[in-house]
Amino acid sequence: MPQPPRRPSPPKTEKLHPHAEDLDLESSLEIVRRLNAEDVLAARAVGKAAQAIALAADAVAWAIARGGRLIYVGAGTSGRLGVLDAAECPPTFGTSPAQVVGVIAGGARALRRAVEGAEDDAADGAAQLRKLRVGPRDVVCGITASARTPFVLGALAEARRRKARTVLVCCARPARDAPAVDVLALADTGPELVAGSTRLKAGTATKLILNAISTTAMIRLGKVYRGRMVDLQSTNAKLRDRALQMVSGLAPVSEAEARRLLARAKGNPRLAVAMALTGKPAAEASRLEKKAGLRALASSRRR
Repeated sequence: MPQPPRRPSPPKTEKLHPHAEDLDLESSLEIVRRLNAEDVLAARAVGKAAQAIALAADAVAWAIARGGRLIYVGAGTSGRLGVLDAAECPPTFGTSPAQVVGVIAGGARALRRAVEGAEDDAADGAAQLRKLRVGPRDVVCGITASARTPFVLGALAEARRRKARTVLVCCARPARDAPAVDVLALADTGPELVAGSTRLKAGTATKLILNAISTTAMIRLGKVYRGRMVDLQSTNAKLRDRALQMVSGLAPVSEAEARRLLARAKGNPRLAVAMALTGKPAAEASRLEKKAGLRALASSRRR
């Protein structure tokens, strides 16, 4: 008599935490302390994946420098974290919204509420990449705590078929039949205090990994100088003040002169600093900065 197929064992992220049995009997303070202790473990798990995260960042920098894109793909919490990181790149690093893209199962409405069943549709994951016309210059970063979400795995398989570079960010080891990827960024966070609620420790680890990938890539692309995000977009009062302090801190000019330079640079801190360092008008300062970079311009001025 044929035996029924064996169900695969659940990933670690779905298993019961050994210290959670009495969680509902504890005080609020003790619950918070236990959650915080789990977040510390998440950070340690991310640290162990540092080499893979660095490889992913280098791949992203390579892609964007050649006109390609970073495309995050996820479902549920993972998808929302990918969309969040993509949305924060333009104001922080001055990238185009087309350079870092977030794709979430279920589309835009899934950002606000769960879209049941969307994460199970591998074909739709592949279809979303076809819509984006993913190609060899792109990096597709799949995000799934369990490493098993069909929507994400379908997207990664399609990305490989289209010869894009692929990264998998996950908190459990992928199954043997999962699509191969170029970089596996695995933060083994283990079971959650609330079984299966990967918005907790796994979500924390995922956010840390995505922060590290995009920020490291942007630093490698020259979008950070002396610890400042010199390509930020001054779109509100806080950012305009930050740009002002940045220019007066990076160049030997007063705050009043920094304000004048920013006006001539149309709010671009990098260009304003280049103008201050070279004493040249915007077009000439931009040309010199693109050729040599801010650090070389500063060194020339000191000499």
